[in-house]
Amino acid sequence: MKKLLLGLAATTALATGAWAEMLDLEKDELTFGFIKLTDMAPLAVAYEQGFFDDEGLFVTLEAQANWKVLLDGVIDGTLDGAHMLAGQPLAATIGFGTEAHIITPFSMDLNGNGITVSNEVWEEMKPNIPVDADGKPVHPISAEALAPVVEKYKSEGKPFNMGMVFPVSTHNYELRYWLAAGGLHPGYYSPDNITGQIGADVFLSVTPPPQMPATLEAGTIYGYCVGEPWNQQAVFKGIGVPVITDYELWKNNPEKVFGITAEFAEEYPNTTKAVVKALIRAAMWLDENDNANRPEAVEILSRPDYVGADYEVIANSMTGTFEYEKGDKREVPDFNVFFRYNATYPFYSDAVWYLTQMRRWGQISEAKPDSWYDEVAKSVYKPEIYLEAARLLVDEGLANEADFPWDSDGYKAPTPAADIIDGIAYDGKAPNAYLDSLPIGLKGEQTVVGTEVKG
Repeated sequence: MKKLLLGLAATTALATGAWAEMLDLEKDELTFGFIKLTDMAPLAVAYEQGFFDDEGLFVTLEAQANWKVLLDGVIDGTLDGAHMLAGQPLAATIGFGTEAHIITPFSMDLNGNGITVSNEVWEEMKPNIPVDADGKPVHPISAEALAPVVEKYKSEGKPFNMGMVFPVSTHNYELRYWLAAGGLHPGYYSPDNITGQIGADVFLSVTPPPQMPATLEAGTIYGYCVGEPWNQQAVFKGIGVPVITDYELWKNNPEKVFGITAEFAEEYPNTTKAVVKALIRAAMWLDENDNANRPEAVEILSRPDYVGADYEVIANSMTGTFEYEKGDKREVPDFNVFFRYNATYPFYSDAVWYLTQMRRWGQISEAKPDSWYDEVAKSVYKPEIYLEAARLLVDEGLANEADFPWDSDGYKAPTPAADIIDGIAYDGKAPNAYLDSLPIGLKGEQTVVGTEVKG
């Protein structure tokens, strides 16, 4: 089988003028999991454009019911790897929830999420939102506009419920970040209470991404944070209004990762590099020539085997625009980023941010020194594997030397205050100072005991 593939790859390479050097694969038949979101695109593109084939990999892609099922599949070996929430490998490795050593050699994308509220809540928020000369809401919209609405519901004895996709999801942390930046408390976790609703003004609960619009329509939740296309689906269905994108919340924030077990990477190092090579090529394809391939990507993702939403719904955000209220479509060329800005490089500073949010809200119950954040980040995020794969692509003439951060120490330059909704800068090398700078959230030696913060 491998010999046949080698011959086919050589023929393809000669025909295209590029040479994909075949690694000696320890395992060539692989099954990868994903959730039906547009940011699984690198997997779909690597499959449909033949990039997995070029590496001699026979890949099966399987949609999973929810994030827990997906994580369990990777841990028990049913899945060889998966499109994952960035918080999942970190949480599993430190033992929050399911315990297992999961690593990531590849970051899937930047941005791509939004926060949507019901039409009723939007109408109640609008008087609190400034408008421009054309009468359109001025973005970004602060959660300060939501605060009076939450207070009204509280006075009526109604809990203000919102949805996110998983306790260690970017969506949970982004929704919490937005709420806290507007003065609303999203609640704490404790070892004895993992609802995340201790002391909350807004009560967050888990809803799988594809079910978000229906749950909103049923009135079970009043809003949610989710990836695309499920914010745009609310617009198309006429049931909700996205109020902010995560690009507005934190410019070019990290999103999903590709996760595998540490054991898989150790047992199959060449296979791991081959997978990363294919995924890098897919990310490049998605962003090249100013997103020229995005319409084709949308067509791929709209198929039932992948995301399965209508082409128009996926295209609304995937092709460089984002629609808020129906008819209020704005240019957001970087709403989905797959390769630009070193999007695919697994930066330690991205890992540290997720860990700070786990600590901020009590999922990490006790204070940790800065060195701990660095150690955990380096045990999970593996830029060395990424750069080995990138070097092979450059040597094969399939990628440009200048497109990769060869000399990086794994940490991005601090994110400036102007790029974050609350105007607070983020430096991954100083996690405790960052936590101390946030008005709402655990700091220093504080812990949650019962319903109170101690320390």
